[in-house]
Amino acid sequence: MREAVIVSTARTPLAKSHRGEFNVTPGAQLAAYSVKAAVERSGVDPALLEDLILGCGFPEGTAGRNIGRQAALRAGLPVSVGGTVINRFCSSGLQAIAVAAGRIVVEGVPALVAGGMESISLLRPAGRNGTADLDPWLVEHKPGLFLEMIDTADIVAQRYGISREDQDAFALQSQQRTAAAQASGVFKDEIVPCAARMAEKNKETGEVTYKDVVATMDNCNRPSTTIEGLAKLEPVKGEGKFVTAGNASQLSDGSAACVMMEAKEAERRGLSPLGAFRGFAIGGCEPDEMGIGPVFAVPRLLERAGLKVDDIDLWELNEAFASQALYCQRKLGIPNERLNVNGGAISIGHPFGMTGARLAGHILLEGQRRKAKWGVVTMCIGGGMGAAGLFEIF
Repeated sequence: MREAVIVSTARTPLAKSHRGEFNVTPGAQLAAYSVKAAVERSGVDPALLEDLILGCGFPEGTAGRNIGRQAALRAGLPVSVGGTVINRFCSSGLQAIAVAAGRIVVEGVPALVAGGMESISLLRPAGRNGTADLDPWLVEHKPGLFLEMIDTADIVAQRYGISREDQDAFALQSQQRTAAAQASGVFKDEIVPCAARMAEKNKETGEVTYKDVVATMDNCNRPSTTIEGLAKLEPVKGEGKFVTAGNASQLSDGSAACVMMEAKEAERRGLSPLGAFRGFAIGGCEPDEMGIGPVFAVPRLLERAGLKVDDIDLWELNEAFASQALYCQRKLGIPNERLNVNGGAISIGHPFGMTGARLAGHILLEGQRRKAKWGVVTMCIGGGMGAAGLFEIF
């Protein structure tokens, strides 16, 4: 039986959107940083690669073109390597890995690259004339489809009794875990330094200047965060709401990539995989509470694999918002000591299409450090969905 394994992973640092090192980096270059590094780290002959499957939450931010093909060429892969872009909003990177695994197992592809990218800095609103371009039936019957994500997070907090105090405590834990991981060098095995041109705007004159920089580490987190500081932040949507700038994921830019192969092909070439992709599941929920999607995806995934929550050694549950992450943790019964052990999107950042691929690579590397066997990456998805991927760690 054919098996899909991951032989290498690489990612960029996560930089603050609009104010960070990648604020004027084209999407193809942003993705290419990770793709090129992952291929080099893998030891795989690039000529063996058939395709690059790249997740992107908002492909229109890349000028509406096939960013997968652009990235393959920008990364210097042979012209024979194809490229495509895949979209499932915040789970686009994880979806790319699942699709790649299917191509390996079902279609006989020997090796390919899968990953994700997002340049929130360069994303421009499409421009909407009221609701003229929306399906009137959906506007009437499923208006939650068109809510801002922050509104859905407030709904989850209100509907399921997730207190502001608990959300802030969860956010503080994320910040503290990320700070500790950075201090101990946990992320060094996955991050590739990136030379970029960065724009800076003078607040007084409005003049924009450019400088050459090298991004070497995530810079969205705030190690000095305190519970008192978080409590002072006003809810974004006003009095009576819950979500603040401190208990929601950081807007950031970045990319991540994995080289995936058929297991026997890797063995023939003397390569030692990080782990294997063992399953993927999607679950749907009401659009206005999209954050609880993992509650429906995870049980479906575990049932197919014959596993229980207690069998999973490490969990990466994307922290889009503290309200939804806390609800999912409680509903699924995930032990805190196995959940987001090095922090998550609240501290590190969340480039939409990248995150799933970043979490996949991270759970494999962290799993090896901890001698874990099973890892699950799960996340909520705009529109009312959840995704969950199962990894066996070698």
